[in-house]
Amino acid sequence: MYASLQGQENQTVPPNQTSLIDPAVIRAAGQIYYTYCEVHPEIAGQPSGVAISRFTHRGKVIFTQHPVLLPQECFIPLHQIESYMY
Repeated sequence: MYASLQGQENQTVPPNQTSLIDPAVIRAAGQIYYTYCEVHPEIAGQPSGVAISRFTHRGKVIFTQHPVLLPQECFIPLHQIESYMY
């Protein structure tokens, strides 16, 4: 039992380091973000990123710094979306 718990410890990512994310997921997050900006230009406030499913590529724009995610979701910060698009 201890060996199985030890293997899970090594899979966590430190909070100041991002894990590798599939470029297709980043592109889909960018499309979600830019569609949101086009549809809702009147919304004030700076979004922090997009929470997106790694499998279905469906997601939502997030305005909090520490979103609560489902197990199949990942969070793509806005700065990563913008740097990938340019």
